[in-house]
Amino acid sequence: MTPSYAKALAGKMTKNDPMTILRLSKNSRNLHGVIALDGSKSISNRALITLALAGEKPSNWLSNLSTSKDTQTLLQLLEQNSSTFDAGDAGTTFRFMTAFLATQPGEQILTGSARMLERPVGPLVEALREIGANIQFLGKEGYPPLKIGEMKPRARSVRVPANVSSQFLSALLLIGPYLPEGLELVPEGALVSRPYLEMTLGLMRHFGASIDWQGEAIVVAAGRYEPQFLAVESDWSAASYWYAMAAFSEDLDLTLHGLQERSWQGDSVLASMMQQFDIQTVFEENKVRLKKMGKAPRPLFEKDFLECPDIAQTLAVVCAGLGTTGVFSGLETLSIKETDRIGALKTELAKVGVSFSKLPDRFSKKSPERTFYNVEGKANVSALPRFSTYGDHRMAMAFAAFAMLGPVEIQDPEVVSKSYPQFWEHLKKVGFEVVFSH
Repeated sequence: MTPSYAKALAGKMTKNDPMTILRLSKNSRNLHGVIALDGSKSISNRALITLALAGEKPSNWLSNLSTSKDTQTLLQLLEQNSSTFDAGDAGTTFRFMTAFLATQPGEQILTGSARMLERPVGPLVEALREIGANIQFLGKEGYPPLKIGEMKPRARSVRVPANVSSQFLSALLLIGPYLPEGLELVPEGALVSRPYLEMTLGLMRHFGASIDWQGEAIVVAAGRYEPQFLAVESDWSAASYWYAMAAFSEDLDLTLHGLQERSWQGDSVLASMMQQFDIQTVFEENKVRLKKMGKAPRPLFEKDFLECPDIAQTLAVVCAGLGTTGVFSGLETLSIKETDRIGALKTELAKVGVSFSKLPDRFSKKSPERTFYNVEGKANVSALPRFSTYGDHRMAMAFAAFAMLGPVEIQDPEVVSKSYPQFWEHLKKVGFEVVFSH
């Protein structure tokens, strides 16, 4: 990998420097400017797998490919000749590579960072084994690293738990056309992050795959991908941090390039969701413009994040910054992300006097399968809070929005390279003071 973005920016930081601190401040609460957002890493990663299976070069078929560390890692792994593949801390990359390598000749080792070795991959491996994959766990059962040999296809149909990660389902679906009889996949249980699954199906169809829902089963016909040009739309998850800053602004005129109203991304729900916080989204050609509507934010915000878990941290910060009481559910997958995001939210919001806590079970009587969390209090940033990031890019960017309310410090700011390498540079473009130190 190239040096971390933060090192390139500051000229003095390294990936192995855990004590780098970023001080972030702004001399007004005006937010004006034009930002060209990076391509969606979720769409980019799926497109890279389809093109690799088709034996095509991404540069011939894709524009606006994400520059995120996760996507660049996947691109490098797909191009390398070595038999040992290191996905680092990229969860999507690891899961997609598990399925991809299962279709390839020879024997490979797939590993990752220390945190990756703690993230479960058992349900995906078991499903791949059912259809004939030769995969062994080299450490703890159900977890990376993996030893992946040649597949001997034997079953067309497989049932997969849908309540752990939609990436397991997507990884299997992406290789479906390259199985001798195709694939019949039956998701079992509550489906988390359904829009990501729909994104996978939409992208597969774009590249010529034949897919049909038959009852509870998703049926993928055997065949091959037929590459078509794809302009990767920009990342709605990245846009969420700008929406948070917009919510804290007093004067707003911000344009975000590359976003589409009709999007494959579930996080595009932001456009309607943020109306509750006085943010109007005006869709124009290949961009959105954010403005204030002149309405007071509602005192209570309730949201089930089952289909958009990646923006839960951002909305927790929005609620905290405005003093809006938040009632969140659908956070079941947050504990197995880059960090335990529920624990991280509780710890970091407490630094500005806001509680993030589990609500009593009586709140879930109507939805017994759900756990509810409460955001309570109004953030006080007057004491220059220093936020830890836990190796999690979304913690860094979500909590950076508090700088609209007063100076803050972010520890290990280079983690943003995972999904949005230009984030700190983009903040400087709209008037933030960005200072790195040790």
